[in-house]
Parts: sequence; C-alpha cells; structure tokens
Amino acid sequence: MILKMTEANRADYNKPNEEFPVTGRIFPKYDNGVWTYTEEKLPEPYMKRYADEEIGAAYIEEESKAVFLYYEGEHCLGRIRLRANWNGYAMVEDIGVAGSRRQQGIGSRLMDQAVQWAQQHKLAGLMLETQDVNAAACGFYARYGFIIGGVDNMLYSNFSTADEQAIFWYYKF
Repeated sequence: MILKMTEANRADYNKPNEEFPVTGRIFPKYDNGVWTYTEEKLPEPYMKRYADEEIGAAYIEEESKAVFLYYEGEHCLGRIRLRANWNGYAMVEDIGVAGSRRQQGIGSRLMDQAVQWAQQHKLAGLMLETQDVNAAACGFYARYGFIIGGVDNMLYSNFSTADEQAIFWYYKF
C-alpha cells in the first residue's frame, strides 16, 4: 500500500533508509545527440549509506511537494520524495527501498506513484540525479524508461572522499 506522508506517518520517512552495495560504475558517453553508457564492475564492492534526513513539513503542506511511503502492514519499506521543479519536471529528490525488499517491484510502484503525481500536476515528466557509482540505481532508472540528460563532473568535486560524477536522468511523458 502506498500512502502520502502526513504528520501521522512522518516519523516513518527514514525507516527504509538502509545501506546498499556499490558494485559498479557507469560510464556515460554522448555521441551524435544520444547518451549511452557502459557499466564496469568494481573489483572490490563496498557498502554505502546516505545519512537520515529531517523531512520538513513542507512536504505535507505544500501542493508542489510530496512524499509517498510504501507499506506492507505496519512496516514502511519504501519512500519517494518529489517536488515540482522550475523546468516543468517533477524532481525525484529521493527514492529508497529497504535492503531486504529490493528487486521486488517496490521501487517501480513508487515510481508509478511519482508519474501519477507529476501528471496530476501537469508536469512534463520526471527527473532525478544519482551518482555514476550507483550502478544498480542507474540500471533501475534505465529499465523504467529514463534516459540520461546530462553529466556533471563537478557536483561532488568539493568532497575529497567522493570520486563520483552526477548523472541526470529524465523520463518524459
């Protein structure tokens, strides 16, 4: 079941935020107006986890923002955070699924909910950003129908520990 976040379930937002394996890196290539990519497996995979976030009331109160939470019974197993972006797309600011439930369709159901929300708000599609080292997420976005719209090799350059490029993905309606 997917529910829109309210004050009553706001505390569940970080529950599906778990570490994930980094097993490869994608290498985008732009040629003749088309982005493609190849993937290279890492010789030594590692685990990565994003910090928990304090989710503001704006995602409950403002029409141009939303969070949807995926539940099975009382357990929150997934989340997707959206906002209307200045360019007419819905920005997927975050999507996450509990580690034990990945690759079981929850991410696709959350993305379907994002599509529905964006269409209700008369937006042109979805957009998001992820890192080139998150090959599993990149593969998910590509399978869902997203295409690469650009690469930014400076976005993470201020972080000495980050050897990452930002990949911007688009899903146009």
